[in-house]
Amino acid sequence: MAQKQQQLLLLAACSGIAAAVAIPAPTVLPVHVVAPAPVITPAVIQCDSTRSYQRRNILSDIESDVGSVLTALGSDIPSYVISGVPNFFQGFPTGSQVQSSLGISDSDLAATPTQVLNIPPYANWTDQGWNVRFHDQARNLTAEIFVVQQANQNVSFHLETAPSAITPPGGSQNITFPYETTVEGDFDAFVPIQNVSGGGLLAGNGTDQIQRLNVYANGSIMGNATAYLVPPTGLTFISDIDDILRVTKIYEPKEGLLNSFARPFTSWENMPDIYANWSRSLPNSTHFHYLTTTPEQITRNYMDFIYKTYPGGSFDTRPLNFSDVSATLSIRMFLLQKIFQTFPQRKFVLIADTSNSDVMSDYPQLAHDYPNQVQCIFLRNTSATDPGDKFPYDTSKFQGLNNRSYMFFLNPNDLTNLDILGGNCLNQSIMQNVTFGIQDEALGIHGAAGRMKASATVSFVVALVAAMMLLL
Repeated sequence: MAQKQQQLLLLAACSGIAAAVAIPAPTVLPVHVVAPAPVITPAVIQCDSTRSYQRRNILSDIESDVGSVLTALGSDIPSYVISGVPNFFQGFPTGSQVQSSLGISDSDLAATPTQVLNIPPYANWTDQGWNVRFHDQARNLTAEIFVVQQANQNVSFHLETAPSAITPPGGSQNITFPYETTVEGDFDAFVPIQNVSGGGLLAGNGTDQIQRLNVYANGSIMGNATAYLVPPTGLTFISDIDDILRVTKIYEPKEGLLNSFARPFTSWENMPDIYANWSRSLPNSTHFHYLTTTPEQITRNYMDFIYKTYPGGSFDTRPLNFSDVSATLSIRMFLLQKIFQTFPQRKFVLIADTSNSDVMSDYPQLAHDYPNQVQCIFLRNTSATDPGDKFPYDTSKFQGLNNRSYMFFLNPNDLTNLDILGGNCLNQSIMQNVTFGIQDEALGIHGAAGRMKASATVSFVVALVAAMMLLL
């Protein structure tokens, strides 16, 4: 009888082992689909955000899940922290508000020359040739971040070839933007440029090199930028900036404010070395694109930091007409889809950190929607590396993705020695512990899967100890 009891308990212990050991679910390989032809995608500033696409209310989606966590923390954490969108980047005065607060009359404003903020654009190759996405804003800059946007303005540019891995033999030309600026002073559209036959730009379907053009806005001392002519195939890195390329600490409001306005921008650890290595070691068709949802008013600070510290690349920022948190969360996905559709044959590496709720939703959603285009997703786990980040993040949308296609990492060196071109994006030495639910390492929240695993482990230990006691 005792021997039978021992056998039953040992059997229970073995069952506990099976329950305790995490067995990865099989991942489905993406179905091969034929990439569509490159398109000239619509401009964000020409769309009505209430009609042309549905706003995603990310805040309310996870608000109920984390409400109890906020209460448990016993401190007043601002509600905007959940979004990863700094509150101090919201509500900058513009237009008549600036005029009123600074006491500027209409005549004084009219005497101030209109400046053009020109964001570094990307260009794609279609059957029309090269198309450059000229975008940003005509404004009067009255005081650093306070602007009065200028509507119904005509904007023109002068293009010249710029030194790069391959310098095109020609391409200098003048471009007049085909539309007037919007009521917000914005402009955003793809404009075909001339190839300048006989020693001009290289055709996009005839080179795997990225060509660069210097873009000068006529009549403006602020409107200089570099355009990146990106061939149809290759690798594009899309990178957030705050708390992944520079130290911001959005999850600590006081520190976030000081790091954004009072202190020099500082790189996060040795991340510039990682990007420099990618720039050197990957093919010349590799393209870097920086996407931040900070507003246009402080874009120049970000661009200046990036181009002094990281590889040159195109830029996307938040237009002025997206001014609240909900709209800001919506704009990231719109801009991401825009570049995916502009380059349907390119592969993308997406980089950010876990403190952005829109990133945690948008990046895996893109991998589901564009399975043949998302090569890797790299996310810095700020809750595991920075004790100041005590806010949960949601990994539920990563469920069903190939677990070698994404990685939550702790330090920049975790990104070394990866076969990015081969799609092997996981550093096997970095524990992932993805539970496909609400998580936060600093608070010990590991989601439903984490609790199930712990429960199974306890069951196994109890059964094993009981069996050993009987054997003794």
